[in-house]
Amino acid sequence: MKEVFSYVKPYKWTAIFALCLMLLELFVELVQPLIMAKIIDEGVRAQNQGMVLQWGAVLLALSFVAFLAGIINSYFSSHTAQSFSYDLRNAMFDRIQSFTLATYQKFSTASLITRLTNDVTQVQTVLFMSLRIMLRAPLAVIGSIIMAFVVNPKLALFLVIGAPIIFIFLIFMVAKGVTYFGRVQKRVDRLNRVLQENLQAIRLVKAYLRGAYEATRFDEVASRLKVDTVKALRIMEYIMPVLLLIMNMSLLAVLWFGTKQIATGTTPLGDIVAIVNYAMRMTGSFSMFAFIIIFYARAKASAERMAEILSIENEVEDTSLIEEVGHATQYGELTFDHVSFTYPGGNVPVLSDVSFQVKSGEKLAIMGATGAGKSTLLQLIPRFYEVTQGRILVEGQDVQHWDLQELREIIGYVPQQSLLFTGSIADNVRWGDTQAEMDAVLQATMQAQIHASVEDFPNGYDTKVGQKGVNLSGGQKQRLSIARALLRKGHILMLDDSTSALDVKTEQSLWEALSEEKATMLVVTQKIRTAKGADRILLIDAGKVVAYGTHEELLQTSSLYKKIAISQQEVKE
Repeated sequence: MKEVFSYVKPYKWTAIFALCLMLLELFVELVQPLIMAKIIDEGVRAQNQGMVLQWGAVLLALSFVAFLAGIINSYFSSHTAQSFSYDLRNAMFDRIQSFTLATYQKFSTASLITRLTNDVTQVQTVLFMSLRIMLRAPLAVIGSIIMAFVVNPKLALFLVIGAPIIFIFLIFMVAKGVTYFGRVQKRVDRLNRVLQENLQAIRLVKAYLRGAYEATRFDEVASRLKVDTVKALRIMEYIMPVLLLIMNMSLLAVLWFGTKQIATGTTPLGDIVAIVNYAMRMTGSFSMFAFIIIFYARAKASAERMAEILSIENEVEDTSLIEEVGHATQYGELTFDHVSFTYPGGNVPVLSDVSFQVKSGEKLAIMGATGAGKSTLLQLIPRFYEVTQGRILVEGQDVQHWDLQELREIIGYVPQQSLLFTGSIADNVRWGDTQAEMDAVLQATMQAQIHASVEDFPNGYDTKVGQKGVNLSGGQKQRLSIARALLRKGHILMLDDSTSALDVKTEQSLWEALSEEKATMLVVTQKIRTAKGADRILLIDAGKVVAYGTHEELLQTSSLYKKIAISQQEVKE
């Protein structure tokens, strides 16, 4: 929790001020029984109306001071808690953005969402309540005991007899609560994951009439969350009865022996009233402990989950260029030199001893069966993952020696799944270059063969794209993704099976437009028709290069390539 609550430091003075106001409220609360004792002993019993009015006025003034302190405390407590949660949430999001793909894949998306939302809210609530009332409860108990000893040490002893038992019991319950609420948060992760999957695949769910099945699956996860939450809350429900039992027994002892002392005249009635008042305040404070422990246990479980994000160290660190290289003469040149790769935590190599070279401005088509390692090969170039063996050279320099930001700035990447963001079409294209002028956007969309389609929309480039581009066709999303990559004007353009939804005519027009690009192109494709237009074709099978050359060369030298071409009716048997 220390790392998480370190984000309170910028607001320590507002927090301290809020605590001071809370202590002022507490001071008034602890002084009130003494004033009431004086009103009883020096006013009511002495039949001194002036004394009653005098101390009554003091009591009223202190109550008004406490009222103002409470209002101001709420303002500063809220400001501190909200500012803290804002900084914490941003820090976690920034940290997640800095993750390598290997690090990112250690966490489910639903878990990260829960940590950024629910978990942050838990610790924010605890901070606010700590500044407002949570710290006040234990301090009220301690203060009441001290004031009770000031009033009458003998009777005060009965209030502290059960203190050791209460202390041990509360420590045990906090430990139990943290364990149980940690399980609850994991259940929330699973619930969010099921919900996320369902909403993302809602069209498929409806097409396959799987609504009832999905409802059953959701009900199963939700019921497990309910069961674990009930278990956690049930454990917490033991707190209040136990605390009240011990305190009520202490209170009965105070009343029993206090009555005897009054009868013998050794203790004023006002002292007994004050002691009872302090006992009642302690009982009220103890009754809040159940809620405090529930919130604290939840917050501790949440803080540990967030600290896991904040403390994790990336497996890839940015490094500066070791030496200057002549990028101008090797523009976009790419070399794989005996590259092998195994995913972190895996045992089976995805790529084995892959070697090839793509010269500046050339177009390389990468083919192979599903799972052959084509997409993985592309992801090694911008260092989404680190190679296990061998090296990758970009413009004559090992990618390990590139500054990570500079390396990625010269690469335009279009992934298999076309991802668009909520916003306008122009905003989505400008993801490639946020500073690009509209003329550059238009040029990129024209090259990507999407300009005419955009112009047909009622609002043109200002048309709002729904979540993940839900209001666009698959081909439109692919072409917008290509336009986004083209806008970067990178030295290397990587298209990972990014034309699968395009018709023959549109795809042909796209490749003709891209032929004007100076960038070196790597195109993952399943189409022989697309591969024929490349300078070289790289055929991968089970992570190994089985053929490399032009279309004509591979027809003569590779039986696998020829078999694929025949199956697509690009050549005759």
